[in-house]
Amino acid sequence: MVFYNKQNWQCFLDCVSDLLESEEVRSMRNIPHHPGVNCYEHSVFVSYVAFRLARRWGLDYRIAARGGLLHDLYLYDSRDHSNYEGNQCFAHPKAALKNAIALCGALSPKEENIIISHMWPLARRRPRYGEAYVVNLADKACATMEVMRIWRRLKLHSVVAA
Repeated sequence: MVFYNKQNWQCFLDCVSDLLESEEVRSMRNIPHHPGVNCYEHSVFVSYVAFRLARRWGLDYRIAARGGLLHDLYLYDSRDHSNYEGNQCFAHPKAALKNAIALCGALSPKEENIIISHMWPLARRRPRYGEAYVVNLADKACATMEVMRIWRRLKLHSVVAA
């Protein structure tokens, strides 16, 4: 599977361009996430990987792309513990879901489940749809590549950050 080509990227953008243009999603560029990666870069990376996997596996790739982009829409610096109660791991999916509803209005049950369950199995909320499992898998794979700095060596950051 070729990871990136212009045709796949354009189809992906057709699914999420309205979200990418929103001030809320753009503001994720100012939120640190994994080492050397901001929340925007991570979310676009997850969204694109989920989009590609869902398309390949015959799932709703539009919902996977949109849910992947919104999964970490918590909009606060997680290093400042006054921004949330309890553990960030468990708090941020709820904040992301609240912010996604505020941004988009009503979400589909699949989109809601993608956002609220993306930390499974660490958190208790379990994915109920194939698209939610795909985003969950993409999130874990992308986070691993980011923490190990593999995605920069593969020059994927230049595609995602554009």
